[in-house]
Amino acid sequence: MGASGGSDDDDIITAINVTPLVDIVLVLLIILMVTASYIVSKSIPMDLPNAVTGGESPPRTLTVSIDQDSQLYIDAEEVTWDELRARAHRFAAEESEARAVIAADRRVSHGEFIHIIDILRDEGIVRYAINVNPQDPANP
Repeated sequence: MGASGGSDDDDIITAINVTPLVDIVLVLLIILMVTASYIVSKSIPMDLPNAVTGGESPPRTLTVSIDQDSQLYIDAEEVTWDELRARAHRFAAEESEARAVIAADRRVSHGEFIHIIDILRDEGIVRYAINVNPQDPANP
C-alpha cells in the first residue's frame, strides 16, 4: 500500500499542455495569411534570359474601382476621370488583349458605373469583368 503514493507524482508529470503550442501555430498561420498577399503582388526585378520555347505571360488586367463618394482608383491609386481615360488609353496600347476589372460600391449611381464602361470601351478595352462579393445560393 505504500507504493501507491509514488504513482500519484508520475500522473501529474505525464500530462502535456498543448494549448501554448496551438496558440503559437495559430499566430504563425495568421501572419502567413496576412503576408501572403504582399508576397504574391510584389515581384523581384531581374534580367531573365531569352528562350525560344518560353511562353507568354498571362494578360494583365486594369483594376478600376469607384467608392461610395464617387472617387476613382486604378490599381488602388486615386485618379481623376481624365487620368482614367489617359491610363486606359495607355494600357490598351501596351496590351494586345486589354482587360479590366471594375469594382463599384453598391451606392454608386448607375450612370457613373456606365460612364466608366464607356471610357474603357472608348479607349479600346472591350473585355471587362465586374467585381462582386460571392453569395451562397442557399441564402439569397
